[in-house]
Amino acid sequence: MKAAWFEAFGAPEEVLQTGEYTAPEPGHGEVLIRMKTSGVNPSDTKKRQGSFQNLLDGGPVIPNSDGAGVIEAVGPGVSHARIGERVWVYQAQFQRQHGTAAEYCAVESRRAVKLPEEVSFETGACLGIPVMTAHRSVFADGPVEGEVLFITGGAGRVGYYAIQWAKLAGAVVITTASNEESSHYCREAGADFVVNHKSDDMVEQVLDFTGGRKVDRVIDVEFGANLESVLDIIRVGGVIATYSSTVVPEPVLPFKRMMFMNLTIRMIIVYDMPEEAKQEAIEDIDEALRSNLLLHRIDKIYPLEDIAEANALIDSGEGYGCVIVNIED
Repeated sequence: MKAAWFEAFGAPEEVLQTGEYTAPEPGHGEVLIRMKTSGVNPSDTKKRQGSFQNLLDGGPVIPNSDGAGVIEAVGPGVSHARIGERVWVYQAQFQRQHGTAAEYCAVESRRAVKLPEEVSFETGACLGIPVMTAHRSVFADGPVEGEVLFITGGAGRVGYYAIQWAKLAGAVVITTASNEESSHYCREAGADFVVNHKSDDMVEQVLDFTGGRKVDRVIDVEFGANLESVLDIIRVGGVIATYSSTVVPEPVLPFKRMMFMNLTIRMIIVYDMPEEAKQEAIEDIDEALRSNLLLHRIDKIYPLEDIAEANALIDSGEGYGCVIVNIED
């Protein structure tokens, strides 16, 4: 089969290869998918950079956890009725070598979710890491109806969907953006108020909008860099749900202040979400797709041969929407 892979850590143009690779066979409980698209996410490119130093101990890695395609075969224990299903895939390259950046991918049957006929394979490649992370960030600590949520980086992959999930559930959403284009995407997603996080009076703007009410929950893409401001706008007993801290990777916490505010800090990593949380996300995603309730932002689509360029876009921090690799010509 045609595939992309890396067998050393490093820059994308130096380590990513494309060519012929041995196709997998579906094992017990698995389905074999002919991939149409593969999603490239920061967690995928960080693995290529060496975030898990033992990742290559088992041999070369075909990257990417997300994607979409059609089931062509099933392994023992899986109904043959699944053959021919259009599916979106999540968690394909987690604790295993072979991800979605290939013509074929064999995964656990439960990691291949039926994709409605009216939904494109490109959209299907967006549904794993970005949409499921956003869902968990919004709903992990209970219903949000009537609450005020502060979502940082609302134009980003996760933030864009977090705004939508929160609004669909009846929350008031305040979000941050750094320029007018990003602000447009935040408003498009449904944000009630957008503030430039670079503004010296950001906290004052937020509290002016809420009439002095502090926010109930924060969903944060840059935990360490944003913590000082977040503590000024979150209420006692509030929740900070965070899935990234790139600018300040090892934050120092003002423990006493946070303790006396009785805050809950929830760290979110999509791969290790509880299975029941994954299933809840899948059910809500399916309903939203069938009812056409979610907007999707796709920054750029690359052919598989240009997967290094797709990785470079993610590494640059300039691509905020979904970055897709087309597997078929």
